[in-house]
Amino acid sequence: MRKVTRYPVEGHNALWHIYKTVSPWKGVRNFIWIQLSRYCPILPVKNWIYRHMLGMKVGKHTAFGLMVMVDVFFPEKITVGENSVIGYNTTILAHEYLIKEYRLGEVIIGENVLIGANTTILPGVTIGDGAVVAAGAVVHKDVAPGAFVGGNPLRELSRNVDTSELELHVKMDERVH
Repeated sequence: MRKVTRYPVEGHNALWHIYKTVSPWKGVRNFIWIQLSRYCPILPVKNWIYRHMLGMKVGKHTAFGLMVMVDVFFPEKITVGENSVIGYNTTILAHEYLIKEYRLGEVIIGENVLIGANTTILPGVTIGDGAVVAAGAVVHKDVAPGAFVGGNPLRELSRNVDTSELELHVKMDERVH
C-alpha cells in the first residue's frame, strides 16, 4: 500500500480544488524551472535547480536523464539518494487528484537506484537502495532494496541483480573522492 494522505473534497472533482492546496504562482514558477531542467544537458546545473529552486533532496552524483518530469506542485516531497540514475522521460509524482479526493505522498528513491526510461512513479512509494526499475514500468507500490521490477502492474522480475559490480564501482568512487 502506498503511503499517501487522503483529502476528501465536495462538489466538483478534486482538480478544481487545486488552488486551495497550492498557490498558482508556485505552480507557474515550478513549471518554468522544471522545463529548464528537463532540457538541461549539464547534470550539476540540473541538480542545482532541483535542490535550490524546487526544494527536492537530491544526492551527490545522481543523474536525471533528459525530459524527466518531476511533480510540478509538490517537488519538495521527492527525495533521490546518491549515485542514482533517473531515466529519460520518467515522471515522478507526489500528488494525484481524483474525483472525490486528492492524495499527497512522499516519493523516496534510494541510493544506487536505476530507473529505466519512460517510467511513472506514483505518490507515496519508496524504492530501496540498489533497486532496478525496468523501462516503461508504473511504480505503484514500494520496491525492496536490490529488487529488479518492471511492468504494469509492477511485479518483481528478480532480486539482487548483480550488485557486486555496482558496489565495487561505488567503493572505487569513494576512494577517488
